[in-house]
Amino acid sequence: MDTPQTPSAPRTVTLIGKPGCHLCDDARVVVTAVCRELGAVLEEKDIEQDAELHRRYWEQIPVVLVDGAQHDFWRVDADRLRTALTR
Repeated sequence: MDTPQTPSAPRTVTLIGKPGCHLCDDARVVVTAVCRELGAVLEEKDIEQDAELHRRYWEQIPVVLVDGAQHDFWRVDADRLRTALTR
């Protein structure tokens, strides 16, 4: 008897940045496009609204997490993000 395949949960990409950050704006374009293409969930977090995120990442923004693990910072490469999301 075959066991039914359960679809895996969608991957989550978190973009950590702040308003007025041009690198964050550039990263948002890339991350949004890749998430749309692959069906990943995109969430954004503002370091100005979270003291812990500010302490950890303020020198690296924008920071991209994939399923909670740091993936990239400063510049986001679409192909590298695609690869991470399809593993």
